[in-house]
Amino acid sequence: MINTLEKKLNTIICGDCLKELKKLPENSIDLIVTSPPYDDLRTYNDSAIWNHEIFKPIARQIYRVMKPGGTVVWVVGDKTENGNKSLTSFKQCLYFQEIGFNIFDTIIYEKTGSGPPHPNRYFNTFEYMFVLSKDGKPKTINLLRDKKNKHGGKSTFGEVTRREKDGSLTNKGKKIVNDFGVRTNIWKYANGKGFSTKDKIAYEHPAIFPEKLAEDHIISWSNEGDIVLDPFGGSGTTCKMAVKNNRKFIYIDKVPEYCEIARKRIEHHGN
Repeated sequence: MINTLEKKLNTIICGDCLKELKKLPENSIDLIVTSPPYDDLRTYNDSAIWNHEIFKPIARQIYRVMKPGGTVVWVVGDKTENGNKSLTSFKQCLYFQEIGFNIFDTIIYEKTGSGPPHPNRYFNTFEYMFVLSKDGKPKTINLLRDKKNKHGGKSTFGEVTRREKDGSLTNKGKKIVNDFGVRTNIWKYANGKGFSTKDKIAYEHPAIFPEKLAEDHIISWSNEGDIVLDPFGGSGTTCKMAVKNNRKFIYIDKVPEYCEIARKRIEHHGN
C-alpha cells in the first residue's frame, strides 16, 4: 500500500473523484484543502453533476483516507433561488460531523470583490471555510500570527503579589507585548482576475480561489513533507502552494483541460 501511495505523490490524476479516492490507502493523507462544485453556481465544462447524494460517498472516502488528526478545509457557499438560500454548506458540514469528523473551526472567507447585487438583499462577499478534523483535534496546528497588536512592543505586568518580608506589593512576570497576535477567524483576501494569482492560465478555470488562501491553510494545518490532497483540483492552486511550501501533493480532477492548467502552473513553479 505504501508503494501505491508513493506512486501517486506529486502527480496530476485526471479522473473521477470518487473512483480515485477509493484507490488511495486509508489513513494516508495529512491535509485536504478544496472547494467542491457546490450547487450549480458554476459550470465546469458540463462535467460536474453535483448533489447531496453524490457528495455523501465522496465524504465517506475522504474520511477513510485521512490520517487520525488529519484536517480537511472545505471551502463552500450557497446559492439563492427564488429568494431562498440552499444551505448546502450546512448540510455538508453536518454530514461530515455525522460520519465522524469534528468541526474544529468555521472560518469566513471574506472577498474584497463581490458578485453582482441581488434585489432587496445585501451584497454577498463571503464563503464558509469549514475546518474538519478526524479523531479529535488536528494533529498539526500552526496558528498564523499577523494581527497587529495595538500595544505591541510595550511592557505589561502579570499578577500583583506581596513581598514576604514587608508585605508590600510587587509586580510579578513583566512581559513585552508581541507586535502581532493570532488572527481572527475572518480571513480577507483580494480575489478576482489579477488578484487571486499572477498565473494568467489559471483564469481559464471558471472558479479559482486566491493562492494566499490555500497557502495560509497549508501552513496552519500541515508541516513540511506532509501530503496535501485536493480531490477537486481545478486550476491547481492548492497543489501549487503545497509545492511552494515543501509539501507533497495529490491532485484529482475529471476535466482534462483543468488537469493541463494545473500541470503547467505546477511545472512553471519549478516542480
